[in-house]
Amino acid sequence: MFAPAAAAAPVERAAASVQRPVAPLAPQCNKPVGHPASDITVEPWPQQRLDFEQAWQATRGKGVTVAVVDSGIEANHPQLKGKVAKSHDATKTTAGDCFGHGTQVAGIIAATDMRRQNVPFVGVAPQVKLLNAKFTTGESTNDNTLLPKAIDWAVDNGADVVNVSARAPDTTALRAAVEKAKREDVLIVAAAGNVAQDQRGKESAAYPASYEGVLSVAAVDEAGTIADFSNIKSRIDVSAPGQNIISTVGDGYIGGLQGTSYGAPYAAGVAALVRARHPNLNHQQVINRILITAEGGNGTGSGHGMISPMQAVTAVIPPNAKPSAQQAVNSARGTVDIARPAPVDHRSRTIGLAVAGGALVLGLLVAFAGAVIPLGRKRGWKPGRAAAPSGDRG
Repeated sequence: MFAPAAAAAPVERAAASVQRPVAPLAPQCNKPVGHPASDITVEPWPQQRLDFEQAWQATRGKGVTVAVVDSGIEANHPQLKGKVAKSHDATKTTAGDCFGHGTQVAGIIAATDMRRQNVPFVGVAPQVKLLNAKFTTGESTNDNTLLPKAIDWAVDNGADVVNVSARAPDTTALRAAVEKAKREDVLIVAAAGNVAQDQRGKESAAYPASYEGVLSVAAVDEAGTIADFSNIKSRIDVSAPGQNIISTVGDGYIGGLQGTSYGAPYAAGVAALVRARHPNLNHQQVINRILITAEGGNGTGSGHGMISPMQAVTAVIPPNAKPSAQQAVNSARGTVDIARPAPVDHRSRTIGLAVAGGALVLGLLVAFAGAVIPLGRKRGWKPGRAAAPSGDRG
């Protein structure tokens, strides 16, 4: 048992007491809790569709720094450890990600390849370094000065690519921040923004996506169709996966994400790969290369079409080649919103992914049987010569 402490000697007080300032309470931070990697039952469809591993034969983004201008980054996530070079908190709360959105974006860009540890999810450019430029603590902010400040900080601290998965009003400060980035040869990738169903037809252009010289990204679903929430009033350059997305959050994973928020980091990852492979290209030449090699538009709001990582990195294109011109858009004002719609039921989405994966396997088996059985009957079931094994994608 501890002995009671001795009484303290009386302290002579000054005649006039001095009131010390009370330190502000630390902001409440209820970080999201992710699912374990074992809940990812199939390879995420954007990885299958974009197949950016092909581009890894040339580069995985080493030497390039990507700034995530968002709600912060959970730097201790297993797939993000050691990647955050610097952090800045424009909100003056905490550089950590109490909302989860910035960590989701960062994972798509840079998550380490841990497939040997049975983690199917990987980032587009797993060898880039990240800058954590936090400008919001939640889904939106009414302080329109913080986004430009975060972009400025990223530019001043060595960013080669800046991802902005948010839509903001057209302000003098935001225009100035984008112009500064362009002068410093920093490539900004921005989400085109989302539109709720009850606002369809009333949408307006989103910024910084609609500024010239910014790579503006729309969202598509598994079929390559522009998502019904993707803002078609913004100036659109390319499209990228933005529906039924899996990414990092907390110390785990989340599925069923949707929004142009998630298309932007796929494009930012590709921009990082291009900058790593072609360091002599300026930011506009990198954008042009991504546009020229995109798969082709498929309707209003798709721009030049789906990003093509392998082609963007390896295609033989003159440095000064230019794509066709894009349409002009109107300006808008309002709050700064994280570019994502309301979340969906992630647990049921995980089950849905598993069911979809099972259906795919069943379909392949049926197709295989339909092709092999008639051939076997024709050959009298005699063995044929084995084909040479294909290379391991590792």
